[in-house]
Amino acid sequence: MAIDTAPAIGVAPATRPTPRWRNRESLTAWLFILPSLIGFLIFTAGPVVAAGVISLLDWNLFSSPTWAGLHNFARLGPDPTFWSALGNTAYFTLVSVPLTILVSLALALLLNLGLKRITIFRSLLLLPYATITVAVAFVWIWLYIPHDGLVNAVLGWFGVSGPAWLISDSWAMPALILMSVWKSFGFGMVVFLAGLQAIPQQLYEAGRVDGTSPWNSFRHITLPMLSPALFFVVVTSVIGSFQVFDQALIMTNGGPGSRTTTLVMYIYRTGFENYDQGYAAAQSLVLFAFIVVITAGQFLFQRRLVHYDN
Repeated sequence: MAIDTAPAIGVAPATRPTPRWRNRESLTAWLFILPSLIGFLIFTAGPVVAAGVISLLDWNLFSSPTWAGLHNFARLGPDPTFWSALGNTAYFTLVSVPLTILVSLALALLLNLGLKRITIFRSLLLLPYATITVAVAFVWIWLYIPHDGLVNAVLGWFGVSGPAWLISDSWAMPALILMSVWKSFGFGMVVFLAGLQAIPQQLYEAGRVDGTSPWNSFRHITLPMLSPALFFVVVTSVIGSFQVFDQALIMTNGGPGSRTTTLVMYIYRTGFENYDQGYAAAQSLVLFAFIVVITAGQFLFQRRLVHYDN
């Protein structure tokens, strides 16, 4: 019996699906991403790879580099200045980050009350964050002048004799921390304010119906709902504080002694004052590793502490 092998009428041949990356929407997305991706590869990923290579070399910028292997990393152990700078950076981070978050959250709660002309105050409070750090540092140097500075003048109104802030072993780092908190609280304030305005008001109304006090409402409604924004501010603040450099260089130049020498400042001096590029690169990679480990730890703990409204 003959078998009809003719193709069925009206049935179109199977076509291969278009790859996802060739879709018009995907190509459009890649065109938007490409400028940022190129910038990331050139200015972030590229320097990290270059630092990894340079850390294995002995190079002073003026002569041909020679292979050093892991010698630059071995130098970190017995280097007291490195560990002192790391301790100063940790001190700065542990004090400045909580203070910045507290000030930012307090101001965000105040701005969220819906007072009249609050937009003006919101803009004024954001100005320090939008100002260049170098300019702010010079202003605070004038504020910290021992005899004629505004800070000691205000303390004098209350009968307190202010210290010589920037040349005091005990007060130089707190002076930098105070300036840094004033400079950076605006960023957290804006993030917290956006988070507060996204909290459904029905939750507060239900709490008032149940007789919830303002403190319990803050603890059980505001903080849990604000935890994603809080987590974001904590992570970015810790990363930024570990890279503190400008204010320490301008205001104290790392002094008195090495009391305010931060890790980034020590890396800068090693690489561009002592011209020891290999050792500076090794230090920068260790700093990078510290930041990665701390950030990873924060992401591990955020599952327990951060509430996401699904």
